[in-house]
Amino acid sequence: MALGGKPIKSPLGSSQPQGSAQQTDFELEFYVSILHHMPDYVDVLRVVGNLLTLKGRYAEGLVVDKRLVQLRRHDPLSHYNLACSYALLDRCDQAIECLRKALEIGYRDFRYIREDHDLNNLRRDPRFETLLLEFEPC
Repeated sequence: MALGGKPIKSPLGSSQPQGSAQQTDFELEFYVSILHHMPDYVDVLRVVGNLLTLKGRYAEGLVVDKRLVQLRRHDPLSHYNLACSYALLDRCDQAIECLRKALEIGYRDFRYIREDHDLNNLRRDPRFETLLLEFEPC
């Protein structure tokens, strides 16, 4: 998942090593508690989606990304992250469709698209390269 084309970093600081499972669990619990009070808080939804993906909870991340697209229909990043969630679940048809939408409405970090591990399943699909060639400047 990405924020502005780059991986999301949680704003919570910690003395624990970055990326530790315990820290991720703490942050996830913290942000989910915020969503109980403010369920449409877009910035928190993005962080929660990223944390769920980091924990390998892709189906739950997909639910969050679908919600973000509902809230931010014209946001290329929301569609990009939804494409990533579908790709992680090996749902390539939906992933290609969402990636196309992200590109149509302005997502342009082609270098990141080509390197993003969340999209590894799509790289085997010939539609992936065709889609990028359609939008990527020469």
